[in-house]
Amino acid sequence: MKKVAAPLKLDLAQYRSLAAFAQFASDLDKATRDQLTRGEKLSEVIKQPQYRPVSLEQQVAILYVATKGLLDDVPTPRVKEFEQAFSRFLEGQHADVMRKLGKTKTLDDETAAALEAAAKDFRATFLA
Repeated sequence: MKKVAAPLKLDLAQYRSLAAFAQFASDLDKATRDQLTRGEKLSEVIKQPQYRPVSLEQQVAILYVATKGLLDDVPTPRVKEFEQAFSRFLEGQHADVMRKLGKTKTLDDETAAALEAAAKDFRATFLA
């Protein structure tokens, strides 16, 4: 979780400062707009429904996908839908990755690569 949460903290801090600045700016460059978009997605991802805890494996998976920028082109209102469908997809199609995350509680390079490949496969069907 620490490996995934470290860039999340930095990205959210940058987003908040940029969002405050962007209120007064009328013309933003592409990099700034992209960073604001990623911050919106990250803010949506960290919200959890009340009385419905999310497992550690699911948290790590969705935070990894979000911090790697794989949610950047998903419309913000559909982020929660993506998150739920992606969790079901992982449980059904890539249960071995989720079991490994749950058992070891670490995100090694092999697991990260498997998560990224799964996310890319899922995004192709979700965004179609």
